[in-house]
Parts: sequence; structure tokens; C-alpha cells
Amino acid sequence: MPATPELISPRSPRVLAARRLARRNLRSKERLFLAEGPQAVREAAGHAGTLVELFATVDAAERYADIVGEARGAGARVHLADEEVIADISTTVTPQGLVGVCRFLDTSFEDILKARPKLVAVLANVRDPGNAGTVLRCADAAGAEAVVLTDASVDLYNPKAVRASVGSLFHLPVAVGVPVEEAVAGLKDAGVRILAADGTGTDDLDDELDKGTMGGPTAWVFGNEAWGLPEETRALADAVVRVPIHGKAESLNLATAAAVCLYASARAQRASGGCRSVTES
Repeated sequence: MPATPELISPRSPRVLAARRLARRNLRSKERLFLAEGPQAVREAAGHAGTLVELFATVDAAERYADIVGEARGAGARVHLADEEVIADISTTVTPQGLVGVCRFLDTSFEDILKARPKLVAVLANVRDPGNAGTVLRCADAAGAEAVVLTDASVDLYNPKAVRASVGSLFHLPVAVGVPVEEAVAGLKDAGVRILAADGTGTDDLDDELDKGTMGGPTAWVFGNEAWGLPEETRALADAVVRVPIHGKAESLNLATAAAVCLYASARAQRASGGCRSVTES
């Protein structure tokens, strides 16, 4: 890096183009989104063909020299910028000095089905981007092979959703815009059992685990944060399952319930007789 690096102008067309990606319609048109902070940028740089550009303050470029090097190695254009430019592009209150421009990552639902997934999270009418990103992160941590966002759910590339995924967006296939009926039908045809997560479900998660019914390929359907799953969606499932509340809490929020359900399935699938232990033996 030169001793006196040249900073990109705030009026540069590249800066203006990056700033516009805060708007959903322009993200969709360009099929580009923003990844902010060192963790997200590192993951993007390691995902072949994804990172297009990187804007970095001089301080951040020095502090995260390894990430900047990975970005250059991945073929991304690196622009040094002052803090004002980064703040203008960023959607966070306290930017961390690195903002990447990335290509869309979503895959087709057909490709997900072809991979014969054993554990899938389906987000039906999930509108909060923070929740969507957090469920994606939980699915990644639990070892799910895919996430499906229905056509009524939040934009996967909303900056809050990207941040909440903490890099998991780059780890597993995600299909977007799939009607919930199509998602359920396709997964059922692929031999996947459909479990709808709902606090008023007739089946108890503990009972399902005790009965040994959760070892096979499973897709969990998670509903809207405020009103859960409508009756027509519940009717599509093989079972409607509630997470038991053993204490005095009124309920669990969406992301917490999703983590409990996904980890329960992951544990069952890895237990003796579960589909993962069968396929891995």
C-alpha cells in the first residue's frame, strides 16, 4: 500500500452505485448486495465469484490486511475511502470500515431438491430481516443443508438480514420467492417430512423426540413473528409441533424456537438409527 494512498471520491460513480444498493428494487435490478464488516467480507471473499468490490478505510485496510488481500486475490476491486464515504455507503450506525459489494447467492429450489437435503428450514411469511438472518445462522449452526424463503418473506439481501446471518448466508444454499405450497409439495416428493413449528401445535417436541420420529429427513416450517402460521399452511404439514414451555415464559421468539427445533432434529438425525448415521456409516 502506498504511503499516501489515493482515496476514492465521494462523488465517484462506484460510491454512488454502492449507496443505491440500500434499496431493495435496485438490489434486485443489479443482483448485487452489501456485506458490511470484517466477518461478512471475509466470508464473501472466500466464496468464489461473489465479492465484486471492497470499500475500506485506510485504518481498516491496515487492521484487516489479510482480508483485503483475500479480496484482491478473489478478483475484487479494492477502493480506499475516508470514513465519511464508508458511513455514506454503510447501513449501520457504527461502520467497521469495510463494505463489500457482492453478487446474489440464492440458488434454485430445484437444485436444493436435487441435493436430497436431510434438514431444511422454510421461512413462511417471515417479515423481520433480523429474524430471517438469525434463523439462517441457526440453520447453518445446526447443520441444515438448505433454507427456503417463501414469496411472502423478507428480502434475503436486506442489510439487516445479511448482518444477522453473521456470514452464514455464504455457507449454505438458500432459495427465495418459493410459494409455501410449492416448497412443501417439492420437499414431500423428495421424501422429506414436514413439521410446522407453532406454539399451539397438537404435537409436543419432547414427545416427538421420545417417540423417535425425528430421525428422518425433515423440513421445519417457521411462520410470521406476530401471527405464526395460518391454518392453510399448518394443514400442509405432516405434524404441527410446539416447543414445550416448562417454565413461566409466555412464549419463545421465532429465532429461539427455530434454534431449538433445528437442533432437536440435528440431534435425532445423528443418533442411532437416524438418517445421518445411516448415510454416514
